[in-house]
Order: sequence, then C-alpha cells, then structure tokens
Amino acid sequence: MATKPKRPKRPARRRTAQRPARPTRREPESLRLRSMAASLTVNDVPTSVAWYRDMLGFTVGERWEENGKLRGTQMKAGMCDLMLNQDDFAKGRDRAKGVGFRLWASTVQDIDAIAARIKAQGGRLDFEPRRTPWGSYAFAITDPDGYKITFIQEE
Repeated sequence: MATKPKRPKRPARRRTAQRPARPTRREPESLRLRSMAASLTVNDVPTSVAWYRDMLGFTVGERWEENGKLRGTQMKAGMCDLMLNQDDFAKGRDRAKGVGFRLWASTVQDIDAIAARIKAQGGRLDFEPRRTPWGSYAFAITDPDGYKITFIQEE
C-alpha cells in the first residue's frame, strides 16, 4: 500500500501589523441576510415564465408540479431568485396583484441596453432610463400581473 509523502509543516506566520479592532455589535444582534427572494402569485405561470424569461432575461430554475399540473417556477437572474406561483383564485379571479408592491433590481449591466432589448421585444416601460431625483440611473416596467419592477444601474 502506497503512502502519501508528508508535507513539511509551515512555520507559523508572524503578524507584522495589528489588525484594527472590530466594531462592537449591537445587542441584541441585528438580522444579517445573505440573500432574499420574492414569491409572486400570478394568474398564469406559463405566461409569467415566458415574460420574465423572454422580456427580462431571467432563466428558469426549479419547477414545482402537483398532480401533473405546474404550480410554480423559480426564475433566476445572477444571484437572485424570483418565485412565480399559480394563483388558486380562492380570493376571486379579479383580485388585484402588485398593488403597493415594487421590486428593486440593481445591476452593473447597461440598463440602456436592457431597456432597448425590452422595447425591441414589444415591452412597454413605465419610464425610460433616466437619472432619478435621488441620483440613481433607472427605468421601470410592470409585469403582466401588475407587479412593478425598477431596474437601477450600479455605478
């Protein structure tokens, strides 16, 4: 049986400079998240999947089926997830969606190019890319169910 040669031990590193002290955390400690995802209830999952994929450029992740029927889909864009779930219409078919709710999406990509691609696909922007009163460069769009999305270009 062959044995692996042993590596020589590295000498311990000496610190030449003192690390700055970490700031004291508040007690109780505040919530620190690594990511957050939104889940939207939509009228028709396949229609919404096509819109987020073809209009905005999301990719399809997991699909959730129940008794052979599509109930929801995970949509992915970079490190972000957006879940689209089929409305069961228990609260009525005319229930308004997206009221009082907006998604904020930031990207380092050129949002002028993203907006142009959306318009070339037949999409209608709520407002064209512009400098906002708070200094961001952004545009907005509304999805087929009334959910509003603002895209902000990171600078």
